[in-house]
Amino acid sequence: MAMGETTIQVDHVSKVYRLYEKPRDRIKEAFSLTRKVYYKEHYALQDVSFSVGRGETVGIIGVNGAGKSTILKIITGVLNPTEGNITVNGRISALLELGAGFNMEYTGIENVYLNGTMIGFSREEIDKKLNDILAFADIGDFVYQPVKTYSSGMFVRLAFAVAINIDPEILIVDEALSVGDAFFQVKCYHKFEEFKRQGRTILFVSHDLGSIQKYCDRVVLLDKGRKLAEGAPKDMIDLYKKVMVGLEEPDTADEVQKASGTDAASGVPAAVISDDQLWRRHMEENPKCSTYGNGAATILDYCVMDQKGRITNVLGANEAYTVRMKVQFHQSLSEPVFALTLRDKQGTDICGTNTMYEDYNTGDVKDGDIRVISFTQQMNLKGGEYLLCLGCTGFNDGNFEVYHRLYDVCLIRVASGKMMVGFFDMQTRIDYAIGGR
Repeated sequence: MAMGETTIQVDHVSKVYRLYEKPRDRIKEAFSLTRKVYYKEHYALQDVSFSVGRGETVGIIGVNGAGKSTILKIITGVLNPTEGNITVNGRISALLELGAGFNMEYTGIENVYLNGTMIGFSREEIDKKLNDILAFADIGDFVYQPVKTYSSGMFVRLAFAVAINIDPEILIVDEALSVGDAFFQVKCYHKFEEFKRQGRTILFVSHDLGSIQKYCDRVVLLDKGRKLAEGAPKDMIDLYKKVMVGLEEPDTADEVQKASGTDAASGVPAAVISDDQLWRRHMEENPKCSTYGNGAATILDYCVMDQKGRITNVLGANEAYTVRMKVQFHQSLSEPVFALTLRDKQGTDICGTNTMYEDYNTGDVKDGDIRVISFTQQMNLKGGEYLLCLGCTGFNDGNFEVYHRLYDVCLIRVASGKMMVGFFDMQTRIDYAIGGR
């Protein structure tokens, strides 16, 4: 371990849950004379091992259900492992789920003392830290109100202020910072850097891959309860992209292009290629995406590719990427318009374009025709999560018509290690001089 003394050692840890199909099955099993088993075993974690050195900042990433939160709860003692051992050398401060360790009926001040006492501080020790905690949280007189009246943002500010100002040797955070505003997140990450300089240990889970890449010395990648790999942040993020879409090796741009017209082996039109060859099957799709149109066209398929031509939902900031969609027409039309839009999670349109705005003539199409359109752009949005919308529209006898639209069809995550205000990186250049003109 390059960072010296090991502060967290996870040795072959497994966590198994017994899943019963019906609540009464527990009773039937308890009174079964034949010892019949009514449950199925589910491994939330299976034989996971890794260590964290003193002064390291280690990230844990993985798709939903990978076991990230479970391993943090076991490390902090909230859960017991089914198998394996955990060794922790140092006092832990943990910020896990929003609300963990807080009494919703108590005021903010009362919860500060409650949490401090649970960690092992005396009232006198908490008194000395109170001003620092309240200054960091910066929620004003709300500290005298019951926390059940707090917004999620105020709640996480107070919870993080308590966790980070009680001088922990090990700080563990589970995704909680995604609730705070941008300026509060900057303050928290500055505190992370201060902790690192002081030689303290940080272990955190986040879907913000930009923060993972910027702040972590090492990353552990979990998948379906197993440790898939660990290593440098960039390498693990690249591997995570493959895991997200269920591929051992992501599709290349050449393979996508090959599928755009006909299947090379059979010569069958792409519209009838089997589902396992659809690009969108390798995307993280939204099962509840909104769709409508008059039926003159159908968006058959789509994908997002990074600058290396890999189908993925994760894109690097300030890198080229491509949105591609395949459309089949059900009647003859003139100059159909293909469009894309990126929105935030609140549904606000942030940016978008279409072939008409780009002054691109798409020509005429006939019933049964298939067209593949690709938009290649520079990803200048700040790090975060966005929703992709696709559309095919046009003008028929001078009237605007929507042939087919897909709203919020998939999530796009932008990984960026740069903080900024607003949505876009304006590629700022700074010239700085001392004296002169």
